[in-house]
Amino acid sequence: SCSTAGNSILPVGLGLPKDTLRCVGYHGFCFRSKSCPEPFAAFGTCSWHQKTCCIDTTSNFHTCQDEGGHCVPPQIKCVQEQVGLCPNRGWKCCTEV
Repeated sequence: SCSTAGNSILPVGLGLPKDTLRCVGYHGFCFRSKSCPEPFAAFGTCSWHQKTCCIDTTSNFHTCQDEGGHCVPPQIKCVQEQVGLCPNRGWKCCTEV
């Protein structure tokens, strides 16, 4: 039987670190090296900052800056939002602020 009584310190999501979950959420991969191989781009960390999160730049998931946008915190209103990934959770990609 699976007892979770002693595992109360683990975050939700199969006990994975938050940065790893975020990386996977953006269709990223965790690499042991500090840099990402082509055609991947560094996008945060994994395993509590021990690995590098790399996202595939050839996929449909482009980072906000790739698309010429700016990442802004949620409290800032965008004139025009656009598709693009931001490294901070909850931040929006804007063409014009």
